[in-house]
Amino acid sequence: MLRFTVRMTFDQSDRGEISEILCHLTAASRQEPGCASYIPHLVEGEACTVLIYEQYVDDAALEHHRGTPHFHQYAIGGLYQKMRERQVENLTAVC
Repeated sequence: MLRFTVRMTFDQSDRGEISEILCHLTAASRQEPGCASYIPHLVEGEACTVLIYEQYVDDAALEHHRGTPHFHQYAIGGLYQKMRERQVENLTAVC
């Protein structure tokens, strides 16, 4: 199982658009075979920060996600165009 978070920062003025993009991306991503979890969050106290928790059953499922039309439309063509910063943290489950 692959688990990671993606933290992105945006301009305050883009918050509404970013939320809309995330809703579309989330709905489509959760329908993918191999996507175990896809949960976007607005970070409390940081109005311009989004944190997405993602889980995929294996590398092939993650690669499939990155190749989907909705990823290209909403992530690459939307979020990536608006973000100021992006950090990815890979996670290992303890139990």
